[in-house]
Amino acid sequence: MTQNDDFLEVIADEVANDPQNLALREDFVTLLLQHDADRAAHELTAFEAHGGDPARVRVLRARLMATRLRGGGASSAPADAPRPAPAPAPTPARAPIPAPSASDAEDDDIRQPGLWDAERPAITLADVAGLADVKQHLDSTFLAPLRNPELAAAFGQKPGGSLLMYGPPGCGKTYIARAIAGDLGASFIHVTIADLLSKFIGDSEKAIRSVFQDARSAAPCVIFFDEFDALGGRRSSGGGGSQSMRMIVTQLLEELDGVTSVNDGVYFLAATNRPWDIDPALRRPGRIDKTVLVLPPDAVARAAILQGDLEGKPVDGVDIMAVAEATDGFSGADIAQVTKIALQQSLTASMSAGAIVPVTTEALLAAAAGITPSTSPWFDQVAPVIEYGIDDGTFEQLRAYRVKHGMR
Repeated sequence: MTQNDDFLEVIADEVANDPQNLALREDFVTLLLQHDADRAAHELTAFEAHGGDPARVRVLRARLMATRLRGGGASSAPADAPRPAPAPAPTPARAPIPAPSASDAEDDDIRQPGLWDAERPAITLADVAGLADVKQHLDSTFLAPLRNPELAAAFGQKPGGSLLMYGPPGCGKTYIARAIAGDLGASFIHVTIADLLSKFIGDSEKAIRSVFQDARSAAPCVIFFDEFDALGGRRSSGGGGSQSMRMIVTQLLEELDGVTSVNDGVYFLAATNRPWDIDPALRRPGRIDKTVLVLPPDAVARAAILQGDLEGKPVDGVDIMAVAEATDGFSGADIAQVTKIALQQSLTASMSAGAIVPVTTEALLAAAAGITPSTSPWFDQVAPVIEYGIDDGTFEQLRAYRVKHGMR
């Protein structure tokens, strides 16, 4: 048994001991996607059965499909070990398209042009609490030229651009993407891999093409690709699955380069937890050549998240800043779990007492003490990458953060 196997069995034991801990179950599925696709499918089914968020289930199923397409996630179990039943086929993340005619029946489960919903976000970066370093970096490297189109035009800069956001899971990359669209006064199209991956060859490329076509029609428009490493992963030699991923990346390159259409007014944003897995061709100058690191929320942001989660709930003199200080290193999702646990405990106590038992500072601190930040495994995972990998400048902010926080 390898070290990875030992670690996975430790996590499996923790899941068995705490079957209702959905955050832990989701983390376990994510880990298994890198080591054992069949077991990941089994655990994903269990995650859904225990009430896992349907949106997260769809994303994880799509990541499972991408892993199998690339031929990854080889099982770590013995060859003769029994296999769990495979997970159900992924379902579309969006509303089904109208029934096609006989002439285009082959496109019956893929998104066609004109059917991507472009919303207008009401939030801007001013609504994002804290994260001053992230907002300053975004402004200086990405937004400033876009806010001054006349000045940019004088220097030959066209309206548009691309940006890769990376960092630990659950730290608000999607929220920031919406805020950027709000800052630009642009439409917003949110794309997940569940919207794009298909069992039919060529359908994913058609879906990508339709996204860009609709974005050009709705310009100015921000396209936001979530879980981008699963879609824009490195192309490698191999079987049919690898060939499918190569075709998807090639279609993305064609759209980003504007080979057949002009991308003026189209802004491409992508988010990933694994920037080292992105195909280098997508990162070359002129494509997705700007990056921003989205780290765990700072004290101001943590306090704002806690305040929002507790607003309108029965509380008793909660010291928000004390809880914010105790949750240093927590992701936004971790902080939401802290308040959820404390509220559930107060609800249980209220039902037993027959009267409202409010949430207290002590209850929140106790809940926080029982949670291991989900960002910790990410920082452990990225350490050897920035230590031994080739860095094109992507990890400059991360290196500074690690030094500031005394990480080796």
